Amino acid sequence: MDRLNYEVLEKTGYDGYILKEAPEKILQFGEGNFLRAFVDYWFDLANEKAGFNGKAVLVQPIAPGLAKMINEQEGLYTLYLRGSEKGVKIDDKRVISSVSRCLNPYEQADYDAMMEVAASDDLEIIVSNTTEAGIQYDPSCKLEDVPASSFPGKLTQVLYHRFKAGKPGILMLACELIDNNGKELLKCVNQYIEQWGLEDAFKDYVNKDCTFCGSLVDRIVPGRIRDAKEVAELEEKHGYADPLLDVGEVFGVWVIEGDESLNDVLPFRKAGLEDKVFVTPDMSPYKKRKVRILNGAHTGFVLGAYLAGENIVRDCMNDEVIKGFMNKMLYDEVIPTLPLDKDDLMNFASAVQDRFNNPFVNHELMSISLNSTSKWKARNMPSFLGYIEEKGELPPCLTMSLAAYIAFYSNDIQALTDAGLVCKRPAGNEYTISDDRWALEFYYAHKDDSEEALVKAVLTNKQMWDQDLTEIAGLEAAVVADLKKIRTEGAKAAYASCL
Repeated sequence: MDRLNYEVLEKTGYDGYILKEAPEKILQFGEGNFLRAFVDYWFDLANEKAGFNGKAVLVQPIAPGLAKMINEQEGLYTLYLRGSEKGVKIDDKRVISSVSRCLNPYEQADYDAMMEVAASDDLEIIVSNTTEAGIQYDPSCKLEDVPASSFPGKLTQVLYHRFKAGKPGILMLACELIDNNGKELLKCVNQYIEQWGLEDAFKDYVNKDCTFCGSLVDRIVPGRIRDAKEVAELEEKHGYADPLLDVGEVFGVWVIEGDESLNDVLPFRKAGLEDKVFVTPDMSPYKKRKVRILNGAHTGFVLGAYLAGENIVRDCMNDEVIKGFMNKMLYDEVIPTLPLDKDDLMNFASAVQDRFNNPFVNHELMSISLNSTSKWKARNMPSFLGYIEEKGELPPCLTMSLAAYIAFYSNDIQALTDAGLVCKRPAGNEYTISDDRWALEFYYAHKDDSEEALVKAVLTNKQMWDQDLTEIAGLEAAVVADLKKIRTEGAKAAYASCL
């Protein structure tokens, strides 16, 4: 079967939106599944709905990549957004045409092409998602490298070439999953300016004429379809082969931190996407929203749910007790502690239930359980402490969640191995906990403790919580009672007792 390109697509009679020719307004570092299902999707919608009329030139951040495949398809690829909205199953197909080509800067010709784009009058925006490790300063990078090995080094080369060409500053949108991603990237670029002895005028250009924005990205992207039968069925249905076919969930939000006037520069408001992609002076409330509601829900209920016999998230959403426990925790204990519009928070929490109930994704509870000690501290502890400060009493569901965390890490401990802490589920099957070694060694050392001794040891462990939690009035006794309930009546009955 023919591979997807413009000619092949036309022959299939595809009647969706397609933009064949447009100026290259975006330089994008990263060509993987996430950016193609997220950033390039939003720009594709902006082309259709706002007349943005812009294409993205993709750049491989590392030498092995997708450039050859993307160029063979003339930048085209199929995107499926799949999931559930208000209980309705969604499976939407769109052919994305916002990408013009992909460059491999480790080849001289493509490096030169990247610099041509850098100096172009059309270029307005640079986007990056080079993984959490991408925004790193590597002092071994040199200005004359083709290219610099680090992403900030490459970006400095690109911006310096643009500066030397006398072109205006650009808008930089960093999407890496680290705190203060835009500020950290700018910091690295300034380090290279100093190290490479570049002129003060260029430093002013980077820091004053260019705008570095951090951003928060939120969409689960499973990526390619691995089932050969489904791939064959889709090829037959489409009338073309597409090894670049991408899959993401329906939900998607892109929060960009910067001056709100950028809403008028970027095409997303004009495209009617302001509830999905928007600029705000401070994205920290939205990060709190994501961490405490989406991530906090995961960590808050999955450990007890696993002990109750569940294995994947979707099945938990079909259990009225577990779903009820999660919702009570979110709506009664988490949302009241967050500094955003309550309607916005309620809508986000409602979307979380849809996301967890995605019929296309088998999200395993054990994969979510990785590193739950630090996750509970980061995702659930702020809501827990905020609730106590605001209400002057313990939050029942979050307190039970803390007890479920302890139960999960201590249920019939069998051994401590190189792979992790081996425990046994109430149903009898073994499971292996993965976490920092010190945390696993702690639980193994306390495997024979009574509930009272174990809870006291956990709550007073400052390495875990940075504080002595027994100083919170009534907490120690409440966690002991909850832990005993989980162990004697089962986690599901314990969750039900909170409802």
